[in-house]
Amino acid sequence: MARWLWLSLAVLVLDQITKVLALGWLTPYLPYPVIPNFNLTLMFNEGAAFSVLADAGGWQRWGLSAFAAGMSLVLAVWLTRLGSGERLLAVSLALIIGGAVGNLIDRVLYGHVIDFVQVYLPVIPLALFNPWPAFNIADSAISVGVMLLLFASFRADGTARTSSARD
Repeated sequence: MARWLWLSLAVLVLDQITKVLALGWLTPYLPYPVIPNFNLTLMFNEGAAFSVLADAGGWQRWGLSAFAAGMSLVLAVWLTRLGSGERLLAVSLALIIGGAVGNLIDRVLYGHVIDFVQVYLPVIPLALFNPWPAFNIADSAISVGVMLLLFASFRADGTARTSSARD
């Protein structure tokens, strides 16, 4: 299943290209409205998701980098050991790996992750993430990958329960 690493590479390339474009075209922290409830806003995240640990004093750059590198390696090994019928799991792992490596590159090169997609969710009360924290292609790939991983896990769990109930 290592053949799915092409998807990781595609996510990584798309992520890095869009970040270079955002750096070249956008002014930091100045929203550029695209459509209602959707802006392009260049921001820099020194922390983890939702800027958690952003004010941690600097150690988070290398700590989060080491974590991302280690997890990417673990997920890549897992991916290479999957059976041919585990496509959904392979896709989910490949998306997570591509996103993690994309953000890892930012942390190592710049000391922060480059975010530029900003969404307003009108159904969420103003006090709760409105606008939604800025994110990027890598973050999106990780989020979709985790959702697919959970779905694959629940599906596999249900299949295991069903087959054991028949025995």
